[in-house]
Amino acid sequence: MTMAHDHVMPTDLTRNQELVLGTLNHAPAPLSAYDILDLLRSEGLRAPLQVYRALDKLVERGLAHRLESLNAFVACADEHCHRKGLIAFAICEGCGKVDEFADAVIEERLGKWAGATGFKVERTTMEIRGKCAECLKAA
Repeated sequence: MTMAHDHVMPTDLTRNQELVLGTLNHAPAPLSAYDILDLLRSEGLRAPLQVYRALDKLVERGLAHRLESLNAFVACADEHCHRKGLIAFAICEGCGKVDEFADAVIEERLGKWAGATGFKVERTTMEIRGKCAECLKAA
């Protein structure tokens, strides 16, 4: 699954949330909050706080994800995902493409480890860096 995809937009989003999610849905690569702000200035968004508030709500609802290592955001690639469990991202260092996936085996092992150690997992985001098949072919 690549990020450039068309989603059904939830109907209960604020205007700013719709604008931000729409921008993420059509982005070919992860976007920083300032990238989003630059793209939405023509829509009347002027303050970084407007973008950050929208992003916080979208992430909270599982409609977008924050890539910690890039300090950037992507739309959730699975419109039925909206999950709080393990989400993994494969980030191509060649073209910047991000693939999102979930792995039940890793999630189960993490859950067993957390149970055994008494660690309460609140959020898990795994980021895998490398080269995608297209970039490897081009090399």
